[in-house]
Amino acid sequence: MSGIVPKLFVISGPSGAGKGTLVARVRERHPHLGLTVSATTREPREGEIDGTSYYFLSDEEFSRRVAEGEFVEWAHVHGHSYGTLVSEVTSKLDAGSSLILEIDVQGAFQVKERFPDAVLIFIKPPSLSVLQQRLVGRGTETAESVATRMANAEREMVLADRYDEVIVNDDLDSATDELLRVIQKHERN
Repeated sequence: MSGIVPKLFVISGPSGAGKGTLVARVRERHPHLGLTVSATTREPREGEIDGTSYYFLSDEEFSRRVAEGEFVEWAHVHGHSYGTLVSEVTSKLDAGSSLILEIDVQGAFQVKERFPDAVLIFIKPPSLSVLQQRLVGRGTETAESVATRMANAEREMVLADRYDEVIVNDDLDSATDELLRVIQKHERN
């Protein structure tokens, strides 16, 4: 694409903020954006496919890959390990495609250290009470899991000011438009 500078975009924010939905919607309208498949030690949820949804790894395999420097970022979140493989990032950027990573806030700062030109975008829910409703509405979280995610959300939201861009996901269409605008702005810089 003429005039487009391939960029690495990092999308993060609290669990339940709508990151995955926004990324999917933006990719429908901006299909040149590459997407990596993250690795995790958690069990697959219904409908998730190994190698497509995530790379589902044992704790031992994940630890081995960390020790061998195969991750651009990784973190222990909600009782499980998650990470982005270096090979997933470099292959897309080397091919001249912008790339969008959907990762936890811990990992976002690790990516920025390794890729200083990465654009960090924080997705905020309109409020903590809306976030709690979304988490409960998933029907996949236990009460204990919701409580843990809410406590983590409070800590994560304090970090939003360290991001290059912040988008409040209070209306899905507006937030999608805003995320697309932000991506296009940075690709032209």
